[in-house]
Amino acid sequence: MDRIEAMRLFTRIVELGSFSRAAEQLGVTRTSATQGIQQLEARLGVSLLARTTRQVTATVDGQAYYQRCVAILADLDDAEAEFSQATRQPRGRIRIDLPGSLCRLVLMPALPAFCARHPQLRLEFSVSDRQIDPLREGVDCVLRIGELGDLPLAARRLAALPLVTCASRGYLERHGRPQSLAELEGHRAVDNLSATTGKPFPFEFVVDGSVRTLNLAASVAVNDGGGYVAACAAGMGLIQVPLFHVERQLAEGEFEEVLPRHRPPSMPLHLLYAPKRQPAARLRVFMDWVEQLFGELARAPR
Repeated sequence: MDRIEAMRLFTRIVELGSFSRAAEQLGVTRTSATQGIQQLEARLGVSLLARTTRQVTATVDGQAYYQRCVAILADLDDAEAEFSQATRQPRGRIRIDLPGSLCRLVLMPALPAFCARHPQLRLEFSVSDRQIDPLREGVDCVLRIGELGDLPLAARRLAALPLVTCASRGYLERHGRPQSLAELEGHRAVDNLSATTGKPFPFEFVVDGSVRTLNLAASVAVNDGGGYVAACAAGMGLIQVPLFHVERQLAEGEFEEVLPRHRPPSMPLHLLYAPKRQPAARLRVFMDWVEQLFGELARAPR
């Protein structure tokens, strides 16, 4: 195993915390991975990894070496991309984690045109709303709606997505159509549970430039975007969602927007990726396309 291969193997072991998973991702045997790290440690004269029955972690020397490896490998990837066909015809696998609603309603309908332009790319999607570590889970980038916490990731803000308050036509015919925040009293909501805290998000309304929050009574709570909209369709109460998520239902009259003059604040959409010096060429192509796609979505007239 040459030095570059050994460095790639070492960084993946640190990121995944596992010899077996790193070997599988890089297409080598577990034995070859073990031997490669042993040779690397012998050449450097230091111990890079601490092994337990459950996990593999970097030693103090290993952490320092890992940072240098990440920078060197990023420079190498950039140099190869700049002077190869990869810049004009990016190739390889891109692994993306994103919420189900974005995958189903926005990316998938637009994907055929992107794949036709870049036939040598393979896109692998994992669908979740939970906060993940892209390095440890072998993901190239993550799409997330909402404010970012203190994450050790690089982020690109893609768009500010408009949100709406809505309910099913049947619910509003039974309970009335509120014309002001005061008239929301007595109405019911579907609680949207945070994937991080497990607590319901309060309703938000912009009134004279300020944000007002309300907590409505709810008999149903959901932690999945599709289930949240389905509960609304079943007449369980009001919801607040990104407009793209219910655009079809609003256009067809199944849902009606409530208090359109007091829409919730727009919600940011970010693309997150490992904090390397530069994303690989294939990832930059995808990132640019996603930014354009969601920028057009946010700017579209409503």
